[in-house]
Amino acid sequence: MASKPGILTEWPWTPLGNLKYLVLAPWAIHATYSFLTKDGKERDVSHFLIFPFLLLRMLHNQIWISLSRHRTAKGNNRIVDKGIEFEQVDRERNWDDQIIFNGIIFYVGYFTLSGAKNMPWWRADGVVITMLLHMGPVEFLYYWLHRALHHHYLYSRYHSHHHSSIVTEPITSVIHPFAEHIGYFLLFAIPLLTLNFTRTGSIVAFMAYISYIDFMNNMGHCNFELVPKWLFSIFPFLKYLMYTPSFHSLHHTQFRTNYSLFMPFYDYMYGTADKSTDVLYEKSLTRPEESPDVVHLTHLTTPDSIYHIRLGFASLASKPYISKWYLRAILWPLTSAYMMLFWICSRTFVLERNQFNKLKSQTWVIPKYRIQYLLKWQHEPVNKLIEEAILDAEERGVKVLSLGLLNQGEDLNVYGELYIRRNPKLKMKVVDGSSLAIAVLLNSIPKGTTQVLFKGKLSKVAYFTVLALCQKGIQVTCSLEEEYEKINMKLNNKLGGKLALSKNYAHKIWLIGDGLSKEEQKKAPKGTLFIPFSHFPPKKIRKDCYYQTTPAMMSPKSFENIDSCENWLPRRVMSAWRVAGILHALEGWNVHECGHTMFDIEKIWEASLQHGFRPLMMPY
Repeated sequence: MASKPGILTEWPWTPLGNLKYLVLAPWAIHATYSFLTKDGKERDVSHFLIFPFLLLRMLHNQIWISLSRHRTAKGNNRIVDKGIEFEQVDRERNWDDQIIFNGIIFYVGYFTLSGAKNMPWWRADGVVITMLLHMGPVEFLYYWLHRALHHHYLYSRYHSHHHSSIVTEPITSVIHPFAEHIGYFLLFAIPLLTLNFTRTGSIVAFMAYISYIDFMNNMGHCNFELVPKWLFSIFPFLKYLMYTPSFHSLHHTQFRTNYSLFMPFYDYMYGTADKSTDVLYEKSLTRPEESPDVVHLTHLTTPDSIYHIRLGFASLASKPYISKWYLRAILWPLTSAYMMLFWICSRTFVLERNQFNKLKSQTWVIPKYRIQYLLKWQHEPVNKLIEEAILDAEERGVKVLSLGLLNQGEDLNVYGELYIRRNPKLKMKVVDGSSLAIAVLLNSIPKGTTQVLFKGKLSKVAYFTVLALCQKGIQVTCSLEEEYEKINMKLNNKLGGKLALSKNYAHKIWLIGDGLSKEEQKKAPKGTLFIPFSHFPPKKIRKDCYYQTTPAMMSPKSFENIDSCENWLPRRVMSAWRVAGILHALEGWNVHECGHTMFDIEKIWEASLQHGFRPLMMPY
C-alpha cells in the first residue's frame, strides 16, 4: 500500500478474495461456447483465444518467478544481495490482478471495436507499426509519466507502493495501484488501437506485443543479470534499445535514475541514466555461484508439495503447507509430469538461501517424495543422491550439512552414519539434529508433568527422549507390549523403573510418532496435548485436544531472507533438525552428529537460546 493511498488504489474485485477469477467466467464461457457451437466460417479464433492467452500469461509469469528464485538462491549473477521477507510476498500476492483487468478489457474491446473481430493470424505491416509505435510514443510517454509518478504528490499516493520492494522479483513489475495500471494500459493501447483503426491487426501482433511487455517486465525485475555481454559487443546500439535487469535494479535502489520503460534511450537523452549502470552490469555478470557455510538437505513430501515450496507458488509457499484439493484436481497432469521427471531424471537443486549474521546457509532439495523413502528398492537411488549432495557440498567448502526429514533414517543410512563410513576423509560435518529435536521435545512438556503416554514408531529421537524423561523422574507409559520390550532392551538398566506398560489412555500428555491411528487418537481424554517426536505431523482429528508442531524453533529476527514456510511449520519457524546444523556451524563444533551416538542435549539447547532461537508457544 502507498504511504498515502489515493483514489482508485484498490482493485474493484479485491473484496472477492480468491473468487476474483469468477469475474472472467461469463466472458470465457461465452467465448468457448460460441467457438464450439458455431460453424467453421462463423467461428472467431481471436475471440476464443483470449482466455487461453490469459492462462499462458500466468504460466509465463510463474516460470519467471521460479527461475528468479532459483537463480538468486544459487547466487550467480545476483544483483542485489538483500533478501525478501513475508511482508513483500503478501504485498505482491495480487500480481495476477492486472491479467484479470487486461482480460476484461480484451473482451470489452472485442465486442465494441469492429477491427478486433476475425483478425487474421499474421500481417507484417501490423507488426512493423506496433514496433514503431512502441519505440516512439509509448516509450516517450512512459518515460515522462514515470518521472511524474516520482513527484512527491503522486509518489506518496501511488508509485511508492511499487517501490516498497527494494529487492525485486519478476512479479514486482506489475505490483501497482489500480489507477496506475489504468494509465499504463492506456499507453500500451496506443499500438493496439492503431492496429484496430487501420485494420492492420493480427493475432500474432496482438499476442506478441503483450508477451513482449510481460517478458521485459519480468526480466527487468528478476534480480539476476542474464543479458550476455557479447550481445552488446556485436550490436552496440542495443544498449539504447533494450534494458538489462541490473539497469532497472538501479531504479529501485537509487529511485531518481533509469526511468525508461524497456529502452534506455530516453534516460541517456535526458541525462537520467545512472552513472554506475555499466559497472553494476559487469559486476553482476561475473558474480560466481555462492558457497554457503551450512546446507540443510531436505526432500519433497507429497506430489503437490512442489507447488508449496518457494520455487512453486509464492502465495502458497508463504503459508504452512496444507494439501489443496484444487491443486490435485486441476493440476494433476502437471503434477504427474513432475513426478515422472523426478523419477527418471533426479538432480538435487537449491531451494533457498539465508543469512544469519555472517553465516550463509542454503536449503537443498532431493527430488524424491516421502513415499519413495518408504520403498526399500528406492533406498539405493535415494542414498546415491544424498551422498552426491554431501560430496558436492564438501567440494564447495561447506562446513556443516544437516539431514532433514527422511534423509536420515535407521533403515536408509543409519541416521547418516553410512556416508561417514564411505567417506572417512570428509572434512565437512554431517548432522542429523537429533539432539536439538530431543531438547525441544523435553522443553515442550509442561512443567509439573509426572507421566506421559508414548505412542508411535521407535526411532533414535524416540529412544533418547524416553531415556531423558525417565532420568528426569517422569514416568513413560507404553500401551503396546512390543514398544515396551524394545525400549527396555535398548535402554536396559538406564530407565530407573520409570518405564511402564499399561492399556490406560487417561494421560493428558502424549508423545506421538509415525503410525498413530485415528482410533488411538479418539481414545485420548479431552484436553490432551499431543507432542510429536516424528519428522511428520499427525493428522489432526480431535478438535477438543491440542497439537504441538513437530520439533521446531522460532528463528531470530536477524535471520534474513525468510519468505516461505518450512513445510507445515508457521512463518519464520525452522525444524529442529535444520536449526541444529546452523548451531554446529555457528559454534564451530568439529564433530559429526549422526549414527546411534547422541550429542550433548543440554549444550545444544543452551546454544540455541544464546543465538536467539526461541521455543514455540504452547498451543493452548
